[in-house]
Amino acid sequence: MERLQKVMAHAGVASRRASEKLIEEGRVKVNGTVVKEMGLNVRSSDVISVDNVPITQEQKYYFLLNKPRGVISSSDDPKGRKTVVDFFSGIDHRVYPVGRLDYDTTGVILVTNDGELTNQLTHPSYGVEKTYIAKVEGLINKKAISQLEKGVVIDGYKTQPAKARIIDINPKTKTSLVELVIHEGKNHQVKKMLKAVGYPVEKLNRDKYAFLTAEGLLSGEWRELKHYEVNKLKQLVDESYSS
Repeated sequence: MERLQKVMAHAGVASRRASEKLIEEGRVKVNGTVVKEMGLNVRSSDVISVDNVPITQEQKYYFLLNKPRGVISSSDDPKGRKTVVDFFSGIDHRVYPVGRLDYDTTGVILVTNDGELTNQLTHPSYGVEKTYIAKVEGLINKKAISQLEKGVVIDGYKTQPAKARIIDINPKTKTSLVELVIHEGKNHQVKKMLKAVGYPVEKLNRDKYAFLTAEGLLSGEWRELKHYEVNKLKQLVDESYSS
């Protein structure tokens, strides 16, 4: 759900402040009823009209990008670096990333203009799983994996229990491949967790977001989510909310 005045602004009715004035003047209806309450949240299915003329709500778009290294997970960057949104310059709609991936982290990131779903997917209480594959320094052991699974202390807080497993250990290069599944999204969390158990990250890739992968996409390529995939994401957050 999004605030009424925000939906009106996105639909091109007026600026957000001017939309608030229209609401105050009693010129806006939601599902046939005059609304004067400021900050009312509306759904995409609600019928909104201004001076009895229905407005068209912004169509929602959902994309999956296989993010390359050296790209900022933001809508813009003051330093002029490339952002994930730059890959969608040909899309005639304002979109933004769902959450973030570090500058040097690769893999799955969602891009959309659905503010409601973005807030739900990025809120830790909904517990959406993110799966990472990390190449770390050192030959990781089962004790470290057990610590990751129980939660480790970083930045003064203990992380939630995670799923972790060893994919490969390379004695020649003295590196290991580790899969880590987390529900949170703290800043640099995966890197800090692995460093906390003694294995700094050399490379990091988000292999999966919920059930979505970058299979079939080269680095920098993207695709639009299928209708059933969007519905499945919404179902995941609905189930998390009700549980």
